[in-house]
Amino acid sequence: MNLSGLNVVAVIPARYASTRFPGKPLAMIKGKPMLQWVVEAAKASSLLSKVIVATDHGPIFDLAGKLGVEAAMTAESLPTGTDRVYAATLNEDCDVVVNIQGDEPLLTPQHLDALIKPFHEDETVDMATLCAEIPRQDLESQDVVKVVKNKLGDALYFSRYPIPYSRLDAPPSDLACWKHIGLYAYKKSVLKELCAQAPVELERGESLEQLRALHLGKRIRVEFVTQGLHGVDNPEDIERVESLLE
Repeated sequence: MNLSGLNVVAVIPARYASTRFPGKPLAMIKGKPMLQWVVEAAKASSLLSKVIVATDHGPIFDLAGKLGVEAAMTAESLPTGTDRVYAATLNEDCDVVVNIQGDEPLLTPQHLDALIKPFHEDETVDMATLCAEIPRQDLESQDVVKVVKNKLGDALYFSRYPIPYSRLDAPPSDLACWKHIGLYAYKKSVLKELCAQAPVELERGESLEQLRALHLGKRIRVEFVTQGLHGVDNPEDIERVESLLE
């Protein structure tokens, strides 16, 4: 891999059918579709060679074209967003693939640059993701994914439960526990391997797809960022995101 000139392709999986929020990528936030916020942040990253929207819905496909990025129509039956990302990059000649969640309107180019940086610095990294400081009140929330990492900055484990266990009444930072931010970058060969592997017990137990990569022995570099993200899971989240954008 040529670290001085990586070809990095970003894919934004954008399904129409969401159990909690059908049509989410087209939902309006401060006068713009949610997908537009994400696309504009991706286009502003100087480390990305191309941005692709992977969808199963005609109007979303058309919106991507209007926003000036490529669109790929992928099968509605694909089980995960990762599978949709892989399907969209099958014919792409690239070194690294970035999986950008389509429901992160607070995404910035700085998040993406931090995600891609490890591949320029260390050719042994298989994947990269992000973390931020975790408030004490989020430690017990199963909706907040936690990550612990080693001295190199690689993930040791991800969990919905408070990790690591401690007998000390210490703040999360003293426990080396961080809030995981669900953006991913992969070497293309690693993405292929992940999608070829059936879900594993760790992954099924925690309902966390990244545990499949740890099961396979992959190195996941976890980069710290000061600004966390607040995704949109249901219509009620839009008001909160709009207030944060202001």
